[in-house]
Amino acid sequence: MISNSNNTIKPSLLKTIVTIVIASFCTISTAQAIPYLKKEKNKTQLIVNNKPFLMLAGELSNSVSGSIEHMLPSGKPLPRKEYSMVGGTLGNDTSKNMDYDGSVWDQMVDLNVNTVLVAVSWEMIEPQEGTFDFTAVDAIIKGAREKNIKIIPLWFGSWKNGMSSYAPLWLKKDYKKFPRSKTKKSGSVEVVSTLSLEARNADAKAFTELMKHIKKVDSEHRTVIMVQVENEVGLMDDSRDRSAIAEKEFKKDVPKALMEYLIKNKKTLMPQLKELWASSGYKKSGNWEEVFGSSVWTDLAFMSWQYATYMNYVAKLGKEEYNLPMFVNAWLEYEGSPLPGGFPTGGPLPRVKDIWKAGAPDIDFMSPDIYGGDFVEWCNQYTTQGDPLFIPETWWTKPEYVGYMLYAIGNYNTLGVAPFGIDRVNPKEEPLLREMYSAVNYLSPSILESQGNKDKISGFLLNKDTPFVEISMGDYMVRAELYKRRGIYRVEDAYGVILKTGDNHFTITGSKAVISFIPKDKSVKAGIGTVDEYIEVNNKWIKGRRLGGDETNRGMGVFLPVEGIGIQKTEIYTYK
Repeated sequence: MISNSNNTIKPSLLKTIVTIVIASFCTISTAQAIPYLKKEKNKTQLIVNNKPFLMLAGELSNSVSGSIEHMLPSGKPLPRKEYSMVGGTLGNDTSKNMDYDGSVWDQMVDLNVNTVLVAVSWEMIEPQEGTFDFTAVDAIIKGAREKNIKIIPLWFGSWKNGMSSYAPLWLKKDYKKFPRSKTKKSGSVEVVSTLSLEARNADAKAFTELMKHIKKVDSEHRTVIMVQVENEVGLMDDSRDRSAIAEKEFKKDVPKALMEYLIKNKKTLMPQLKELWASSGYKKSGNWEEVFGSSVWTDLAFMSWQYATYMNYVAKLGKEEYNLPMFVNAWLEYEGSPLPGGFPTGGPLPRVKDIWKAGAPDIDFMSPDIYGGDFVEWCNQYTTQGDPLFIPETWWTKPEYVGYMLYAIGNYNTLGVAPFGIDRVNPKEEPLLREMYSAVNYLSPSILESQGNKDKISGFLLNKDTPFVEISMGDYMVRAELYKRRGIYRVEDAYGVILKTGDNHFTITGSKAVISFIPKDKSVKAGIGTVDEYIEVNNKWIKGRRLGGDETNRGMGVFLPVEGIGIQKTEIYTYK
């Protein structure tokens, strides 16, 4: 109550007003703290707890999360036996029998992993139709939270790696209600049809319940920061679904929404799709073969639309419960299986990105699982339309892929990287990945601040075919070159990230390269002023030696270590 005589506010009323204001501020802060993607100018960043976040991630072997004991935050997990080989590597349902002394989460901490991608399957949470059990999900979140690790659930719903192997048994048994796709060779296959509305609705219901539960148990903690919808979808062994309902759909006109997107975005379409459309003279209506011609690539376009619209329905309803960023991942096309059906036909490949964008507007981005081909070219194709890059699967067993991941972090404003089967990595036996993650974690504030500005950050990859590169950064051309002695290259590859932290200050992390500086002003020369080595001690990076003499080849450059990952900070000066 306000006094008429002196306009003062009673203490009780003032306390109430302050409480309301504070509560309102907290509500706004909580809403802002939900993880989200922030796009500005030349970069997109994941915002977690109101700060940009770089995911130094790893994906667990798929069946690890099927055991609550494996997900406990402490203690030694159950033994994991080694099973048969699939495609030259351990299969997705297996893990190496390891003697690591600690929980999976302890292992992630020792590897300097800050984010874990972990399978949450439909059969796990809905073992009987309409009955939900989130015990395993709670164990995953609890285990991660106690170690301050973030989580990305991988929703293995209708499909995983082109199959419906993680769908619940009650759905698998009822093939009349939930029909399968068909191929020319095999007839019905264990792949739920993209045209089954019953399956789509059941998948969406289960996913919605999952997102509702995550919001309930985690909205205050933000352990879960993103969600992957399904996994490496697409039909194998044929270019498209040959079931009766699919054949009928294929003969219909291309959906109006897709045609409108193609017409509106004609100038920026991915070249393969634009070329396919051009084969008909850019027809603006007609069935799939009338608009795109008759080929397996038209079949791919058709299947891409079916998968995209199905999965968008699932993602949209999930986001209505808890609006976390959501993405999809792709099994890529490689030389050994270059045609649709040799790889899953319908997945979010670069050539059909535009179809996915038209059919799945509620999915935030598409990601490549990179296990071969030209790593750099895959990154280029997934970012060419200004899309963010996240690599949810790649090798850890091949040392060169540690360099590839570091290059992606330095060159593509990457949201993060995640080698698959991270629970198979023994930190003591495989130190390179651990060292790289440790170095990037230490430098992540500078990396995140520099993203979007090529003058401030750049990655490099070197080999005998490309022994050096020159990069424009501020007033200098920065030259990264393979380490050589007496004119002979002594290493076969090198990689790293260069950060320009001031006018004449640079921080470099990587391995086996020599970095030198050439002024753009030709009237002056550049000298190496100081070089400080940084070393990791008890999981912290501290300043080590001031390097000179032999360690800089008499001031000729910054020499990264030839074993493992190093960090060096240098100041450059100019003279005449």
